[in-house]
Amino acid sequence: MTTKLFGTDGVRGTANAYPMTADVALKIGMAAGAHFTNGDHRHTVVIGKDTRLSGYLLEPALTAGFISVGMDVILVGPMPTPAVAMLTRSLRADLGVVISASHNPFEDNGIKLFGPDGFKLSDATEDTIEHMVHNGLDALRVGPERLGRARRMEDASGRYIEYVKGVLPRDRRFDGLKVVVDCANGAAYKVAPMVLWELGAEVIPIGVEPNGTNINKGCGSLYPERMQQAVVTHGADIGIALDGDADRIQVCDETGRMIDGDQLMGLIAAAWKREGKLQGDALVATVMSNLGLQRYLESVGLAMVRTKVGDRYVVEAMREGGYNLGGEQSGHIVLGGQATTGDGLMAGLEVLSELVRSGRKASELLHVFETVPQLLKNVRMADRAAAKAAMGSDVIRTAIGAADKRLAEAGGRLLIRESGTEPVVRVMAEGDDAALVKDVVEGLCDAIAREAAKEAA
Repeated sequence: MTTKLFGTDGVRGTANAYPMTADVALKIGMAAGAHFTNGDHRHTVVIGKDTRLSGYLLEPALTAGFISVGMDVILVGPMPTPAVAMLTRSLRADLGVVISASHNPFEDNGIKLFGPDGFKLSDATEDTIEHMVHNGLDALRVGPERLGRARRMEDASGRYIEYVKGVLPRDRRFDGLKVVVDCANGAAYKVAPMVLWELGAEVIPIGVEPNGTNINKGCGSLYPERMQQAVVTHGADIGIALDGDADRIQVCDETGRMIDGDQLMGLIAAAWKREGKLQGDALVATVMSNLGLQRYLESVGLAMVRTKVGDRYVVEAMREGGYNLGGEQSGHIVLGGQATTGDGLMAGLEVLSELVRSGRKASELLHVFETVPQLLKNVRMADRAAAKAAMGSDVIRTAIGAADKRLAEAGGRLLIRESGTEPVVRVMAEGDDAALVKDVVEGLCDAIAREAAKEAA
């Protein structure tokens, strides 16, 4: 049986082990290039990457694959994921590729694909490409006279910097603001500090010394403690932390207190409504976003549209419903009309813009609503088959039904889902009664673990 390549966010795995090997990357390049080749004009793909050492392995392999099916390649080097999506559209390329494993450690890497519109590919398109990879590629090779060419684009970062700055009102500057920005030793290590500096801020950059193996290591959005400490030490007004490919943001206020993505989305939604920019009077968020955010939005006349976990599902709902703002509690924030995927730097500029406009401290401005007690716990299984078996049992279904009823009667909600990438069942509950939430989550976790052990016996 062939192992599935594409997961919830492209292809991902340990570098130089299946599927993150040079030969698989070459095949993905061939299949994707052939799929997006139609017509007699020269076809082009934009390839960007983060700062992982294994990028040197995968970039030339992908390049060779695209060239072998007649597609020209534009190499932009280390660039944020949203920058590659933007450049794909700007350059009228047929395809965009990002070599990154986002917030994962340096040992991992991944391949994300974007269509000519700058959006991530649909499940159906990924399935088609995967089928081509597994079912022979020799017929796709072009003759020697039709091979593609590769070139490096020297001004890619400049294009992105000017584009990001252009989303703000022309008179909006950050003069007088002291900002800590942690770039996770990742893809935004050059562009993020430069954007903030050019907009007038005093910038304290950290996580800007990538060496190929230190991406996301003790820094960035996954490890914000370094940013928090720097904010307090330097007396900064705010701290911004990005992840390895800069599509996610974490923020702390001037006291070092963390502000999650729900608070940021609430802030931006209210600001955009005030400015007449919010389409559909709604915010698109996932099932993980706090009930407090939903209540806050309703209090200011806005709705919340919930989706499955994953920024691709957020974007799909935004496109289908005509909404232009969405995101995840984890800090993936999609600013429709400005970006086609999560952009941590762009979201950060929206927050800084509100900070300047309001004249308030971050600790006052960014506490938008009171969060409802929420608890998430994971139950780890032997494998994904064991997780499915346990979740399919009558015992667990009955337990979930009873727990759901208890929470609903108290105005709360329950969410249970199997991970799409690992043998884990995630149990999340929220409600005004913190003790009830804790009791429900712990009771269900125990029941699921017992049932899994029984199934494995």
